[in-house]
Amino acid sequence: MTREIRKILIANRGEIAIRIIWTCKEMGIQTVAVHSEADREALHVRFADEAICIGAPPSAQSYLNIPAIISAAEITNVDAIHPGYGFLAESATFARICDDCNIKFIGPKADVIAMMGDKVEARRTMQAAGVPILPGSPEPIEHVDEAIALAKEIGFPMIVKAAAGGGGRGMRIVREESELKGSLETAQAEALAAFKNGSVYIERYIERPRHIEIQVLADEHGNVIHLGERECTIQRRHQKLLEEAPSPVITPEQREAMGAVAVKACQEIGYSSAGTFEFLLDEDGSFYFMEMNTRIQVEHPVTEMVTLADIVRNQIRIASGEDLQYEQRDVQIVGHSIECRINAEDPVKFTPSPGKITAFNIPGGPGVRVDTAVYPGYVVPPYYDSMIAKLIVHARTRDLAIARMQRALDMMVIEGIKTTIPLHKKIMADERFRAGDFSTKFMEEFEYTVDN
Repeated sequence: MTREIRKILIANRGEIAIRIIWTCKEMGIQTVAVHSEADREALHVRFADEAICIGAPPSAQSYLNIPAIISAAEITNVDAIHPGYGFLAESATFARICDDCNIKFIGPKADVIAMMGDKVEARRTMQAAGVPILPGSPEPIEHVDEAIALAKEIGFPMIVKAAAGGGGRGMRIVREESELKGSLETAQAEALAAFKNGSVYIERYIERPRHIEIQVLADEHGNVIHLGERECTIQRRHQKLLEEAPSPVITPEQREAMGAVAVKACQEIGYSSAGTFEFLLDEDGSFYFMEMNTRIQVEHPVTEMVTLADIVRNQIRIASGEDLQYEQRDVQIVGHSIECRINAEDPVKFTPSPGKITAFNIPGGPGVRVDTAVYPGYVVPPYYDSMIAKLIVHARTRDLAIARMQRALDMMVIEGIKTTIPLHKKIMADERFRAGDFSTKFMEEFEYTVDN
């Protein structure tokens, strides 16, 4: 059964809110922007059909304020809410409240979000679905004695991870037994502070993996496809810096195997909407499930560039109850795409750099896309994530994509604040990056002193 979606409230801000507005305009769907007091002059407020202020600048009082967002949705009589990424995008509670209020949540069902949001439960579920997982604890680890017993089974090094979170918080690498107690307690404390859930689990640690993810689309009728992989290995403290599609090392056979595993897992858990399976790829070619993100990803544009799929459009159509419009055999990967996350940060110290943008130039030309919500005179607020733009390029080959990104970075001008543009220039010129020879330790080994 299909349901008509005529108006969507976007429960987010910044470039992803603008990105959702793009597709809604093309589909003839009205949009409602919500914003904090700090975002009154934001572009998503300007380009949406309606806008409502939902609270003070801190996220807890605005973009995480569920009663205010639901009130805004009811006042404007929307049919659906798109959560974007971050904030409430993976909140099972928010999804349930939307459902209770007869507002379509553009994403998977609440129980699926909850299942995949608990990393221990997700590991169990994926293992039952036949997805390869790293040896580790089947239940949360509470006491050091349990961790010591597990270490005797799987050996060192191990990694302690928060069961309810990600992004490097509540995470500790343990290389010997003497480190276990301190690492376990620190990870538990960090997890509790960051996610209000101190549960942690342990799994074997791979020293030099690559971070590969598979984009999936699944409708509400059991049809599932994947759109190939993204290479997300270049990270600093578990935070992604740039992404590309396809991976420079994944073979067609590996892509088929990883994609088939992801599709089967979606079918097993009754997944619908866009989603991403994140894997660790070992040096021997083995891959292991890490987590599933039940939302659109920051790096979704590189997949869109090489497949011509509009992932947001697919999300909305799936939420409308429509069947997927194409099958796996219709998915073709053409060329190569790279995305650089442009953050308002010092490119050496990685400290935030909020403030007024005094000059801003967006590069253009063949194969260049910029997703952003900033403009000359815009004041970058200190309250939110520091990413202010995504610079994406597409070209016939990876070498040409790198050259195109270098050209685009040279022509992207942001003045008044510090940004990570100089860092990305250095990465594009690095011989190991250009050769595709890197692991998640790239930034630890990379000489990233840059000229400001």
